[in-house]
Amino acid sequence: MIIFAKLLLAHLLGDFVFQPDRWVAHKNAHKGRSKFLYAHTLLHFALAWAVVWDVQFVGYAALLALAHGVIDTIKLYAQNERTERIWFIGDQALHVLSMVIITILWNGIDLRHYTLDDRAWIYAAAVLLLTSPASILIKKVISIWTPGQTPNADVATSQTADLQNAGKYIGILERLFVFFFIVTGNFASIGFLMAAKSIFRFGDLTKSNDRKLTEYVLIGTLLSFGVAIATGFAVTSVITLL
Repeated sequence: MIIFAKLLLAHLLGDFVFQPDRWVAHKNAHKGRSKFLYAHTLLHFALAWAVVWDVQFVGYAALLALAHGVIDTIKLYAQNERTERIWFIGDQALHVLSMVIITILWNGIDLRHYTLDDRAWIYAAAVLLLTSPASILIKKVISIWTPGQTPNADVATSQTADLQNAGKYIGILERLFVFFFIVTGNFASIGFLMAAKSIFRFGDLTKSNDRKLTEYVLIGTLLSFGVAIATGFAVTSVITLL
C-alpha cells in the first residue's frame, strides 16, 4: 500500500504542482507534436523513481511513465471543449488504475487469493440506492405537491435546466454524506449538514415569498435526509449480523 501512496504523491506532484500552465496550453495546441508532452512523461518517470528510491524499480517507473504518456496523448486527441471535463476525470481515473497495476506487479500480489468482502456488496447497493433511484422515489412521492413553476423534484430551485440538474446532484451528495456519517457513527455532522443547507435555502425561500414552494422544498429535504438515514441504519444493522 505504501508503494501506491508514493506513486500517488509522485502523480500529484507531476500533474498539478510541477506542470506549468504553459505546458498544458502547448500540449492542447500541438498534441502529440508538443515537446512538453514528452517532458511531462519524463518528469513522471523521474518522480516515480525518486519517491520509491529503489534501483530495481526503474523498469516499473518507466512502464508507469509510458502508460501516463499514452493516456495523456489519447485524451489530447479525443477531448474537445464540450467533453474536456469528462476526459479530465477519465484521464485521472486511468492514471490511478495504472498506479494500482504497477503496485500489484511490484508487490507480486496474487489477486486469486483475494475475494470481495460481503460488506462491500451491501455498501455498493446502498450507495447506488441513494443516487438516481432515491431521486426518482422522492420525485414520485412529492409530485402531487410540485409547484407549477418548479418542475424539479429533488430540489426545487429554479426553472433553468442547469439549476435543475444542480439540484439533483445536491440531493444525491447530501444523501451520500448522511449515509457516510451514519455508518461511521458521526451523527453530529448530520445536524451540521442540515443546518448548512437550511441557511443557504433561507434566502431563496424568503425572496420567493411562496409558502407552497417553502413547504415543497421542506418535504423534499426531509424525505431526502430520511431516506439516507434509514438506509444508513439499515446497512449498519445488516453489517452487524454478518
